[in-house]
Order: sequence, then structure tokens, then C-alpha cells
Amino acid sequence: MLDTLSGGRLVAGMLRGTTNEYVTYGVNPAESRERFAEALDLIVRAWTEPQPFGWLGRYYEYRTISIWPRPVQAPHPPIFMSISSPEAAELAAARRISGGLAVTTLDRARESVRVYREAARAHGWEPESDQLLYRIAVHVGETDAQAREEWAPLAAAHGHAGGLRLSSANRAVDDAAAGAGYYGRDAQRQRSRLHAGGDIDERIETAQLMIGSPETVLDQAARIGRELGVGILELAFVAPNPDLVRRSLERFGTQVLPRMREL
Repeated sequence: MLDTLSGGRLVAGMLRGTTNEYVTYGVNPAESRERFAEALDLIVRAWTEPQPFGWLGRYYEYRTISIWPRPVQAPHPPIFMSISSPEAAELAAARRISGGLAVTTLDRARESVRVYREAARAHGWEPESDQLLYRIAVHVGETDAQAREEWAPLAAAHGHAGGLRLSSANRAVDDAAAGAGYYGRDAQRQRSRLHAGGDIDERIETAQLMIGSPETVLDQAARIGRELGVGILELAFVAPNPDLVRRSLERFGTQVLPRMREL
């Protein structure tokens, strides 16, 4: 429906979900990867199968599936999914799905991209830059000093890159889910990225945050694109109040975005 209403502009982001979500709904976190993979296949089948069909899977069972209206985009809207873990990167590569990276650092993201590209080659294809997305917080000021001064209260209040780490908000739940196998074979690295932080300089250096004047933010964006080979930045404009967010958006739109398109 969204693809139809937007004239074929929908981009679908498929996420496995956090440990807290599985526990809240009484679902075994150890099943999360298999459940996600089956759900992904089911959704793609529903988008692309022109006739009604049945589905009898391990986790989902439907006698008849037939969606209307059909998606405008053929064969279906583009899909992005997280490739932060090796298992996710390999699944995305096997399905030829675009990869997204969020709540991470430059070193961790670089390793995730390496696994994704190697898995894609093993399946006979090479991801384009526009099939890689990196999500990052951003604040644009008139000058570097002004941007840092405006953002500082938020950092002091929340610690982790200006926001809450929902998946690790309840450490006991997260520990139990980790013990059940939620994080896979790279559990220590995956859990450590949820607690990444540091001061403003550390967050900039590790690509958790883009902050500064328009020229500085442009340089930071170019560095991420260059080092990771990503073609899409998903930006979360973060500031202590709505007026600062609005001004940051305006500066980005008028002084940064036109030049980013030339990178």
C-alpha cells in the first residue's frame, strides 16, 4: 500500500529485533535468525507471487496469501537489512539484499562490510555502493565550536551518542538472550558495539557521530564513504531541542547536501 501511495518510492528496512523485544513477546531469542529468514522469504514471496498461495513453514503458517494492491516496483521494493553480524551479512549476501549498518563504529563496520562483500562474491555478485547504508547521528552548526557547544548537553544527559541503547537497557535480559544464542558466533563483538561511546572526539573518530560546521560534516561524511565504500548515509539529526534540530537540518540541506552529491 505504501509503495502504491508513494508512486513506487518505498524502501523496506527489515530488522530482526532486539533481545528485549523477543523476551517481551515470549519468543525464544535463539530462534530469532531462523524466524527472520523465514519471514523475509515470506514477505518477498507475497510481493512477487501473482497468484494466491499457501505457506507452511517452521514458524509461520497461512492457508491463503494474496495481497492487493501489488507493489508498484518490480519485482518488489528494494530491501535493506542489518549486516552488523556475520550471520546477517551472509544471509543478506545470499538473498542479494542491500546491507545496512547502525549503532556501530568504523572498525566494526569495516569488518561487517568485508564479510558481506566476500559472501556476495561467493554467491556470484558484487554489491554496488548504493547497496550499502550507514546510519549515523549528525548535528551541523555554523562553526565547529558552536556545533559542539550546542550538542554537549545531550551528550552529558544520555552518554551513548546522544541516545538510549534499547537492546541493552535491561542487562539481565540481554545476558539471558546472549546465553540462548541470540548474538551468534560473534557475540562479544556484537554486544560490545551496543556500549560504544566516548567523548565527542572519540565518537567522531569512530564514526558514531558527525558534528561541526558544514565543511567539517562534509569531510566526515566523505571519510565514511571512502573508508567503507557506502553510498547511502541515513542521518539522525540529534540536538537538545527542536529549534536546534531545525537549524541543523537547514544548514545540512543548503550547505552540505548539494556538495555531498558531488562526492
